[in-house]
Amino acid sequence: MTRHTYIPEGVCSSEISFEIRDGTLRNVQFTDGCSGNSQAISRLCEGMCVDDAIRRLKGIDCEDKGTSCPDQLSKALEDALNSTGGQKP
Repeated sequence: MTRHTYIPEGVCSSEISFEIRDGTLRNVQFTDGCSGNSQAISRLCEGMCVDDAIRRLKGIDCEDKGTSCPDQLSKALEDALNSTGGQKP
């Protein structure tokens, strides 16, 4: 299990951290941003397959920013997978 940290762009959150264990998303935490939405995203994604989370979150837009905290989480997950050569830690 590896802890990943991602600095999102274009959203209110200043950091997203999470763990991937056996291809499953664990312990998602957002720093700053909307507390209620961040907690909801974190709880809903807990235990979800990383590929499913990416598919569900990718492209969600917030206030015409072209991105959102969920979209940034999908980018963070893609980066984490790319850093491990596509293998799910």
